[in-house]
Amino acid sequence: MNDQTTPAETSRAPVLPDAQTVTSVRHWTDRLFSFRVTRPRSLRFRSGEFVMIGLLNDNGKPILRAYSIASPAWDDELEFYSIKVPDGPLTSRLQHIRPGDQIILRPKPVGTLVHDALLPGKRVWFFATGTGIAPFASLVRDPETYEKFDQVILTHTCREVADLEYGRQLVEGLKDDPLIGEFVGDKLSYYPTTTREDSPKTGRITDLLQDGTVFADLGLKGLDPAVDRAMICGSLAFNKDMQEILEAAGLREGANSDPGEYVVEKAFVG
Repeated sequence: MNDQTTPAETSRAPVLPDAQTVTSVRHWTDRLFSFRVTRPRSLRFRSGEFVMIGLLNDNGKPILRAYSIASPAWDDELEFYSIKVPDGPLTSRLQHIRPGDQIILRPKPVGTLVHDALLPGKRVWFFATGTGIAPFASLVRDPETYEKFDQVILTHTCREVADLEYGRQLVEGLKDDPLIGEFVGDKLSYYPTTTREDSPKTGRITDLLQDGTVFADLGLKGLDPAVDRAMICGSLAFNKDMQEILEAAGLREGANSDPGEYVVEKAFVG
């Protein structure tokens, strides 16, 4: 792991349209990194939403992609969690940002992974693969999550153990967090799995749900549409498989305009 968290160089003024200043960068693995940027004073968002961020290419044209905001709605800064793609139009450049640099941020948050899109329930599941944990990093740090639900279960499936580190450190720090700890209490359960490297729990979360392993491990009977609510964020294939599992259990998809038992982030692919 290459930990490169450093303070921002506050003297550099924005030079890009809709520019925000990078305040810190952390490289978790050679494939994953997170970074924080200044937050526009006018930006209001619901935890779980995403915005368009990017950089200028060599021709001075903006390269923008949808990124879930990983920080909660109350945070003074914005946090993002990203994969590194060597030949990716944006991430090949974005992975080299440093504190003091500028990124483009279009302050128009949208998304379906918000509490407003779910009907009231007792338990909420956050199902994530890879960097799909980002919106849930926001939601597990939001007091509203624990006010609305008695139990919060965050599952995170990655290829290797090192890929889980961002989520592991996030969850481990929550109970002692002076701002959110009292809300979290013992309500949050973290269920990490790996698919290409042995770990305490190896396997795809979809398989572990279907064979009952997850429920046995957590002391639950199964999914109940009267109790359970869910949010999904991962690859297109993962999203589809998870939707089939939830639909088979009687949960129905919701939206901001028509709340249901589960929602899926269609803008995310990774």
